[in-house]
Amino acid sequence: MLDPTRLNRIHWRCRRGMLENDLVLSRYLASRGASMTEAEVAMLDRLLDLPDNELWDVIAGRQPPADASVAPMVAALQAA
Repeated sequence: MLDPTRLNRIHWRCRRGMLENDLVLSRYLASRGASMTEAEVAMLDRLLDLPDNELWDVIAGRQPPADASVAPMVAALQAA
């Protein structure tokens, strides 16, 4: 389990300028946020480094992630 401070930081980083990203990320965090592993947090952090439009293209499946190691997180976000 994540400590509350780290979870709050992740919630803050998930606030995006694009509503579609906000909805997917919020839904994922509501269902899995408190039980995320360190590996999942690291993958999500790498995805959150992307600009909004590129992040949405990856989540929507329009383009594969440039970093293939985040593919499990992309699949989890798509299923959320």
